[in-house]
Amino acid sequence: MIDVEDLVDLVRNYNPGTNAELIRNAYAYGMAMHEGQTRSSGEPYFSHPVEVAAILTEQQLDDATIVTALLHDTIEDTKSTYSEVSTRFGEEVAQLVDGVTKLTNLELHSSETKQAENFRKLLMAMSKDLRVLLVKLADRLHNMRTIKHLPLAKQQQKARETMDIFAPLAGRMGMQHMREELEDLSFHVLNTEGRSSIIRRFLTLRNQTGDLIPQITNDIRDVLDKAEVEADVFGREKKPYSVWRKMQEKKEGFSRLSDIYGFRIITRDIRDCYLVLGAIHQRWKSVPGRFKDYISQPKSNGYRSIHTTVSGRDGKRVEVQIRTKQMHEVAEAGVAAHWSYKDGARAENPFAVDPFIWLAGLTERAELSDDHDEFMEHVKLEMFSDQVFCFTPKGEVVKLPRGATPIDFAFAIHTRIGSRCVGAKVDGLRVPLWTRLRNGQSVEIITAEGQQPQSTWMDIAVTGRAKTAIRRSLREERRSGSIRLGRELARVAFEHVSKKVTDKALSTAAKQMGMSDAEDLLVMLGNAEISGTEVIATLYPELKRQPTDDTIDTARPVIGLGVGQKAEPAVCCQPVPGERIIGITYRGKGVQIHSIDCNALTEFEDQPDRWIDLHWSEGNHAAVHAVTLEITLANDAGTLGRICTLIGEQNANISDLHFTDKKPDFYKMLAEINVRDVAHLHNVLTAVEADSDVAQISRLRRDFTA
Repeated sequence: MIDVEDLVDLVRNYNPGTNAELIRNAYAYGMAMHEGQTRSSGEPYFSHPVEVAAILTEQQLDDATIVTALLHDTIEDTKSTYSEVSTRFGEEVAQLVDGVTKLTNLELHSSETKQAENFRKLLMAMSKDLRVLLVKLADRLHNMRTIKHLPLAKQQQKARETMDIFAPLAGRMGMQHMREELEDLSFHVLNTEGRSSIIRRFLTLRNQTGDLIPQITNDIRDVLDKAEVEADVFGREKKPYSVWRKMQEKKEGFSRLSDIYGFRIITRDIRDCYLVLGAIHQRWKSVPGRFKDYISQPKSNGYRSIHTTVSGRDGKRVEVQIRTKQMHEVAEAGVAAHWSYKDGARAENPFAVDPFIWLAGLTERAELSDDHDEFMEHVKLEMFSDQVFCFTPKGEVVKLPRGATPIDFAFAIHTRIGSRCVGAKVDGLRVPLWTRLRNGQSVEIITAEGQQPQSTWMDIAVTGRAKTAIRRSLREERRSGSIRLGRELARVAFEHVSKKVTDKALSTAAKQMGMSDAEDLLVMLGNAEISGTEVIATLYPELKRQPTDDTIDTARPVIGLGVGQKAEPAVCCQPVPGERIIGITYRGKGVQIHSIDCNALTEFEDQPDRWIDLHWSEGNHAAVHAVTLEITLANDAGTLGRICTLIGEQNANISDLHFTDKKPDFYKMLAEINVRDVAHLHNVLTAVEADSDVAQISRLRRDFTA
């Protein structure tokens, strides 16, 4: 375990003005609180917080963050309390320790829906102070370095959680070195053989060609000397997981994978970056489509660098990154560079972004989205996608993930522009909305008043912002349609009892039925979740029709059942009085009544012991027997209302209404109505069929049993 004075020295190396006594006190307090606790490896538990603090010194972070690392498990795992930490080390440290504790308790390995909600909470928690996440990432890194001491199942769960959540977060924050190590440690657990295979391939390649990295490094230095540019050159092999991922994405074997080497050239200033780029391209052929200028178009986390891939020695593809020293510091630390110290003072790196502004983009989505899947979809897109840079007609830059379309571009500018989009021009030419945009293209969005997002756009859009806006608009449109239909159904129901539907009546009914307002009631009516009869019965219970003396009891509409047997009509044929019927017995379910010509009866031909001869009771049956009608009618104003009125005039209640096909000139729907008997059904069919806007109407018979 690192000694306290060694830890203080690590901090003093970059911050000579550090509060050494504060760090010593935190070290002593943490050791006392964790006394007697051990890790799975058998080491003293406090060795873990000390190692986490040491990892954070590599990022040259402030004293408060180092102290937080030493104490990050005290509130959760010891008798220490928030108030005690606050009294001893200050409110800032106490809030940071409490924030890390809350992140630890989020259980990010749970189900997808829970994971999305916890990830939302994670973003909200770290939005108060991003240093909370820096400590948590260092905590996870040390845990992954020592994961071999855990049971295998626990290793795999932690590794998957790291690969899905923490590694992408580190990458999104610009901390690429930490991301790569987290990914590789997780890869070692999740696919040990795959990682070993990549390492063996590298060893074989070295034996065949020698160590190419020093050779290519010398080649690059020769180019720089000829160009008279001072710069440092560093080369490395790609991490095993990075190589594995490229093999999976490109579906190629290791031997065919070309760009497995990466080199960084660190220059004195921006001017030299472009001089180096020119010299590299003069010496070696560049690979088309593999050039990115993140200096002129930096990433949102402050990352700046020029990326290019060239065919180097022996035709080997080599990826080259060119950046200044200050850019390199941000590339290594990401948004953590905001807190970094240099020569005893907070570093004034002009390329370090304000972490709170960076985080606002993610947390804004978390606050606006009310759907877990949408939010998780957006976050994953934001983290894993590469970017393209396109221009508005005025020359403003719009950043989008690779594969984005004009729809995404439109919503990136403004939700209103996206919603009204009817077309797009790319570099002056009209293109379909599903066109994939490329770097440097100029995009002009064509809008029209009255346009609304279409459901097909969901298959075109790729950004979380666009998908969220489209879904919200479609939900609102469906809700508006349900309200319109519900109002029409309510009108018919009220007129059926000679009443006038008013907002006051609907609001009163909604309150009595436990709904928030009249609009919710209309939505439920339009979605057939409640019927107009229920609304009428709620408001005017005295109008509810009572059975007359000669009306058949609805509890015993058929004759032929045994003592205690209960029967219900089958949904496949929906038999009604006047039709010949048969009963089929079900153990524990009673008897199902089928029409004698129901196709479902063929399933029971070899089970005659389950058949019961039934017939309808003679007399006046109540209008409670459900029948589904399939109707095709013109899509004209007032048609649906008129059809509903026709059905109501025949004293048949509509209990359910569902559209199966909508076209500009017609639509099909299923209407479930309640009738007395076959004669009553015939009257309804005749009345509706006589309407000029009804193309076809028939009784629906299904091919399944209930």
